Amino acid sequence: MIDETRILENLKEVSFPRLSGTEFEKKCFNIVKKKIENLNLSPIVQEFSFSTFYSRIYPKLALTLLSWLFIVLFLNFQIIFTFVNLSLTIFFILILIILTRKPEIIRLGHEYYSQNIFVKLSSKPKNESSDYNILLFSHIDSKGQVFSIKTRIQLYYVWVVTFPLGLLFTILNSFFLTEVSLLLYLLGFLILGINCMATVLLWINKTNNKSKGAIDNGSGMSCVLELLNYYSNPKNRLENYDMWFVFTGAEESGTMGVRNFYNYMKDFDRKRTFIANFDSIANKVILWDHGLLNNKNYKSINYILENKDIMSIEKTRRIYIGTYSDGLFLLNKKFQGLGNGDKSTYSYVHSVNDDVDKINIKVLKKLCKFYTILLSEVDINLKK
Repeated sequence: MIDETRILENLKEVSFPRLSGTEFEKKCFNIVKKKIENLNLSPIVQEFSFSTFYSRIYPKLALTLLSWLFIVLFLNFQIIFTFVNLSLTIFFILILIILTRKPEIIRLGHEYYSQNIFVKLSSKPKNESSDYNILLFSHIDSKGQVFSIKTRIQLYYVWVVTFPLGLLFTILNSFFLTEVSLLLYLLGFLILGINCMATVLLWINKTNNKSKGAIDNGSGMSCVLELLNYYSNPKNRLENYDMWFVFTGAEESGTMGVRNFYNYMKDFDRKRTFIANFDSIANKVILWDHGLLNNKNYKSINYILENKDIMSIEKTRRIYIGTYSDGLFLLNKKFQGLGNGDKSTYSYVHSVNDDVDKINIKVLKKLCKFYTILLSEVDINLKK
């Protein structure tokens, strides 16, 4: 049975600032570990180290280099100056691309430590492992920033729009010598100013440990803990699928937790594996589908329709500007699944306002109930 009171208690217990790599993240990890052990389960701990270069420095540095490229082309100083700056900028951009191909092995700057914790529940028959797997993810850490995630995403959108637009005006300007050229130059200069301002503001948006992270991601942890409680009862186990309940560390530092956990699942059959990521849920739930929901899930679809005031379905894209998650990482590794989130919360996420009072516990309960229906259908449909 899904218990609303237990969901709220768990949410309150894990809602405190817990920046990745700090003692506060470790404290939350220990809370989760204790809750798993209280269910008479033996969790597995995966420790790892990481650098914050990829998550905190690399995006800003890359955008700064590209903005400088824009400035050099727009101002069009002497040929030697332009050539040298273009060559150096392109060289450094290529270095960054090569360096960040495997972010989890980067050790630039201070080295931090974190951990994943997970537990596997085998399918019912003889309690043996199956070739079919369902993995439920949530992340342990939180982070605060100068700007909320909504503002940060808006800044990235401004940058992404102004950069190619500015290059276009710069190229067009080189073909005109009359009054049109002056107009294009002024428009280009305005766009250049906006682009540079967005870059500066992104540098100002530094990370801190001031957000309680109730929405992001106490909500996800409390849902996965509740579903673990439900499926820890042998009567509720799936017949055909092994279930994995995974709590990742350092998600807010470039999804380092799931990148390390991937070693456990990289050889899983993509056609026999489903993942679900629980992240930032408060008053509504967007179900970002990438292969888990289909026309065989009658009861699940009906449940969504019955709760359409709080639930909706969207197709997952592979790229989202200004944000990333464990679920997107696994989607790009070709796993089928479902993401769970609430974009209406973005004004609070990564800020001091991300607190328990922003969350409707009934929504979390309904989401957990939905998953008991959906996973039961997925399990039954495998036999057909």
